[in-house]
Amino acid sequence: MVRSDARENRARILAAARQAFAEDDDTSMNRIAQLAGVGPGTLYRNYPSREALVLEIYQEEIERLVDAVPALLAESAPVEALRRWTLDLVAGMRRKHAFGAALSPDTRQSIAARSYGPVIAAITQLLDAGKSGGSIRADAEPVDFLQFTGALWRAAPDRAEPMLALILDGLGSRSSS
Repeated sequence: MVRSDARENRARILAAARQAFAEDDDTSMNRIAQLAGVGPGTLYRNYPSREALVLEIYQEEIERLVDAVPALLAESAPVEALRRWTLDLVAGMRRKHAFGAALSPDTRQSIAARSYGPVIAAITQLLDAGKSGGSIRADAEPVDFLQFTGALWRAAPDRAEPMLALILDGLGSRSSS
């Protein structure tokens, strides 16, 4: 059982790290500790390395994305839910890419391995909702859709939404003639 002050320290560290990395992806661990209002010992006790801290941030991001699917489907039509979810995913992929140079190949592979299954499951849930309602074609595959998102995060930020619109149009169900 983790003490409440320890949980609060971890939450403050993660919030400070997100803020610091958004401002400067090369920020120091000492700067993160200062922003979090904790000592370096507390920071390193919770996150023994920069990579451990970045992995935790990514894991939380993936969990947030996956957990958002039911609410998106409850408040939006499946294609709109998929559009909104994908834009969040692309934003997360851009943030992850910004850290890429600072992470070891093993850490990048660990991030990919940890996130692939949950992301595919989320995409499957979104596509299945559209398939069952007839708004998404029956042959749409989650793996293919994830491949397309790779083009979206690599595109200029102002091009991601128009490109996503083309992808979503292509997912539209085909009427039988």
